[in-house]
Amino acid sequence: MIRWRIVFMGTPAFACPSLERLLSGPDAVVALVCQPDRPRGRGLALVAPETKQLALARGVPVLQPQRLRDPAFQEQLRGLAPDLIVVAAYGKILPRSVLDIPPHGSINVHASLLPRHRGAAPIQWAILAGDRVTGVTIMMMNEEMDAGDVLLERRTPITDDDTAGTLGDRLAHLGAAALAEAVDGLQQGTLRPRPQPSEGVIFAPRIEREQGRLDWRRPADELARTVRAFAPAPSAFTTLGGQVLKVHRAVAEPGGRATSAPGTVLDAGPGGILVTTGAGRLLLLEVQLEGRRRLSAADFLAGHRVPAGTCLGAE
Repeated sequence: MIRWRIVFMGTPAFACPSLERLLSGPDAVVALVCQPDRPRGRGLALVAPETKQLALARGVPVLQPQRLRDPAFQEQLRGLAPDLIVVAAYGKILPRSVLDIPPHGSINVHASLLPRHRGAAPIQWAILAGDRVTGVTIMMMNEEMDAGDVLLERRTPITDDDTAGTLGDRLAHLGAAALAEAVDGLQQGTLRPRPQPSEGVIFAPRIEREQGRLDWRRPADELARTVRAFAPAPSAFTTLGGQVLKVHRAVAEPGGRATSAPGTVLDAGPGGILVTTGAGRLLLLEVQLEGRRRLSAADFLAGHRVPAGTCLGAE
């Protein structure tokens, strides 16, 4: 059986199923390369990436270079003599000097059906765009962002209640299975890369927190997709009485022509907080006031009065 030496490059939880799949296979994962530890939480303590935690638990050496172009890091990488580099959500574009190290090239697990949603946040942008289907693409890497030749792809529907969290978890496992198939196909010589289509290129840049601010002038179905795309983090939000109000779960409801300004609370009760929008109404089901716990709308309203006529996002 062919056995390759593989260097895995990935940082967040999305990459863990792919790393786990390689670790359980016949090939040798000789190192993990991930982003440096970052401060997280209120105390801003340094926290190791999820992939690093997995690798250390499995006895895999970990490299965390500040710069991929650092000659010392590249010398370390060459010393590992990888046959293949596998990348899944590493977080930086690999320079040619790194891509060219393994004789069998570098491949990437990307969470979209390329060329749609090239970039850092394909899962969120697929939900924001209202896509009904997405998937994973295993591709050969080049220096252009997510533009390499396609080895294979696998599809999955986007359901009406999918969030970035639930869809990301499903794509992570779908990508792990596709990765194993692709590595086997490359080793056996049965898989041939094909160029990406030149039409249909759409970019999915990094999501910024401010993009989660709910603009009540937009249609309710767009706002509901924003809530789903920003869940579980960094969360869609509005304001209530001058405080940030995160919206963790909401559904769009059809409605006639609104007589109240967008953002006006029409009703607040056990079923949720009903708000006017540019078209239709948005029913808030789970919310979280700044500095407080996440609550169902009913539990939130038990401790906070939100009368009809309250205007959200006005501050």
